[in-house]
Amino acid sequence: MRRLWLIFAQTATVSLAVLFVIMTLRPDLLPPVRTHSAAPPSEATQSVPSLPTIAVEPSGRALPVSSLREAAARAMPSVVNIYTTKETKVARIAPTNDPLFRKFFGHLFGEEVQRASSLGSGVIVSPDGYILTNNHVVEGADGIELLLIDGRKLTARIVGIDPETDLAVLKTDVADLPAIVFSQSDRAQVGDIVLAIGNPFGVGQTVTSGIVSALGRSQIGINTYENFIQTDAAINPGNSGGALVDSRGHLIGVNTAIFSKTGGSLGIGFAIPVSVARDVLDSIIKTGTVTRGWIGIEPQDLPLNPAKEGDQVLQGVLVTNIMPSGPAALAGIRRGDILVTLADKPVANTNGLLNMVAMLKPGSEVRLTVMRQRQRLDLDLVVGRRPTPNPPQ
Repeated sequence: MRRLWLIFAQTATVSLAVLFVIMTLRPDLLPPVRTHSAAPPSEATQSVPSLPTIAVEPSGRALPVSSLREAAARAMPSVVNIYTTKETKVARIAPTNDPLFRKFFGHLFGEEVQRASSLGSGVIVSPDGYILTNNHVVEGADGIELLLIDGRKLTARIVGIDPETDLAVLKTDVADLPAIVFSQSDRAQVGDIVLAIGNPFGVGQTVTSGIVSALGRSQIGINTYENFIQTDAAINPGNSGGALVDSRGHLIGVNTAIFSKTGGSLGIGFAIPVSVARDVLDSIIKTGTVTRGWIGIEPQDLPLNPAKEGDQVLQGVLVTNIMPSGPAALAGIRRGDILVTLADKPVANTNGLLNMVAMLKPGSEVRLTVMRQRQRLDLDLVVGRRPTPNPPQ
């Protein structure tokens, strides 16, 4: 009997000790204590709904928070604010040709120099001072000033422009600049998280977030060559030329335009893909200009009622005009032909054809297929060099 009593006492003591430790260190493991009132609940008490059970993180432990701060911190030093100035001469016409008036007040009239300023953004693409931006940001500028995130102000000059993609390359003589990392060519997918970095409305460097809304947007009417990334990240005036980066802070595009009826962001912005920007950048740095292929035709999309080849719908573009003595004329292409394939690749529409031709190397020979009076013809064409577009007056 004494033995059993000792065992019971020891067991109770150990149990109480364990319960004390649990109550002290982990009270959440114990069931809640319920109390019952002897008095019946009043009607007011019955009408109050019970609060739901809320899970609260124990103190001292932080909940994981999704953040793009590392991507922003990685990309922001590579984005610069661009301030340009442009001087124009304006004639001040005297109200009269009276000789006496001109003698005393003629010095007040004549040509007057007016200075206009504008703003935009750019992306540092190499440590030795090359900057990528939009052509419309620096077009016609007499002076270009860069403002870095660390407060430095640098002057820059234009190395070359490409109005047909609305890109320009600048150069500053300062070295050891924080260059951005380029994403691998065209890795962006619809739904990817992106950041737009720039200088909207001149308020200073700003980061906005969104996703890739669409790829391959064309026929927008902005540039000759269009293959835009569409995003809902807020892009506003002043963001032009800034960076569109992925969640790692790598460059996937150069912000260039927005669709807006008010001048502000409506959630539809466009960026030039990094693959296009890289080709333009390399070409301008090497040669000062961009060289593209040219075949010398005026294409037009096929009508809504598609042509048919047997039982299959015919894909291609209609040749509406031929440049005299151009590559297409020398290859035997005629007006009314339907261009079906180029370099063994199917032609879908005029925008696709423009981009395909632009990638061809001048002087190279390619095989193309046309439909002429329901007959397929294979022709060999020597690619020409696309003429430089006339600058706007």
